[in-house]
Amino acid sequence: MSFLTLLPLAVVMIAGTQLVAAVFFASSDRPRAASLGYLAGAAIVVGGGTTLAWAALRLFRIRFSTGTARDGVERAIDWLVLGLLVVLAIAVFLLRHRGPPSWMGRLQHASPGYAFRVGLLLFLAMPTDGLTMIAVGATAARHDQSWWHLLPFVLLTLTLLALPLLALLLLGGRARVVLPRIRTWADTHSWIVSEAVIALFFLFTLVDLAR
Repeated sequence: MSFLTLLPLAVVMIAGTQLVAAVFFASSDRPRAASLGYLAGAAIVVGGGTTLAWAALRLFRIRFSTGTARDGVERAIDWLVLGLLVVLAIAVFLLRHRGPPSWMGRLQHASPGYAFRVGLLLFLAMPTDGLTMIAVGATAARHDQSWWHLLPFVLLTLTLLALPLLALLLLGGRARVVLPRIRTWADTHSWIVSEAVIALFFLFTLVDLAR
């Protein structure tokens, strides 16, 4: 499995509340500073979470993949990833109509420090993000990919999360029309894209398991 296969899971990472928060920050009193603070917090969690998952599963693979045990360990990791994807798909479905929490209204007046803390806590607290990071790290470790293979996934996640800020920078005043549309899409349709991505990655993992 190529590391490029991991990239679509970046959509799952930001779909929903995470992207809605990015829209609020891009519409806030200090949009650039708040958005950058939010992205910095998210970067720490996404980069750290996928790295921890990769390191843990890589150590497990090295420790137990000796001799004839290697195939068994790789199959065990594949089953772990499949189980995570099933749980992730269920979580995305159950949370599909939850809507943004009430506290998001305060993001309009957020300082960069507050936005940074939101980026940290939001990505730590969301169960879908934790499951996705473990699945990405475990898959990279299972295929004996180096740590740098995680970087495109992390960078794409942050790029997607930065779309509201990019819209503000590129469109200026017209962003007032675009940003509410991004927020509406994230609220109503992002879960469908997430489920499609999870299903695709599930099929890729099944192919690995069948080999």
